[in-house]
Order: sequence, then structure tokens, then C-alpha cells
Amino acid sequence: MNEDIINDLSEELEDVIEEGRSLIENAELQEKYEEFKTEAELLIRKHPIKSVLAGAAVGYLIARIFR
Repeated sequence: MNEDIINDLSEELEDVIEEGRSLIENAELQEKYEEFKTEAELLIRKHPIKSVLAGAAVGYLIARIFR
């Protein structure tokens, strides 16, 4: 289950990065940001424990990188 969520988040992140590159100069950037924010909030509300675990894992990895 955790792998599925991480894979889904990874895929969505890749999609967002791709869209972000093309939207930097686009006037719809704010609208797209709000849409992504809403989707992220819904995903977190749907899987709160897994979201916290994923956040903790990312925080741990970032701490290890900058240590």
C-alpha cells in the first residue's frame, strides 16, 4: 500500500514538474497551483497516516543529505 501511494505521488510530482515548466510564463499558473493544492489536500485527507509517514521519510532523507 505504501509503495502505491509513493508511486502515485511520484507520478503526480513528475506531472507537476512537467506542467510547471510550461506554465511558468502562463497566466493560469495561480489557477493550476490551487488545483494541485486541492488535489494534494484531498490525497492527504484520504490517506493521513501514509501521508505523515511519507513526509517523515522525506524529512529524514533531506536531513541525511544535509547532515
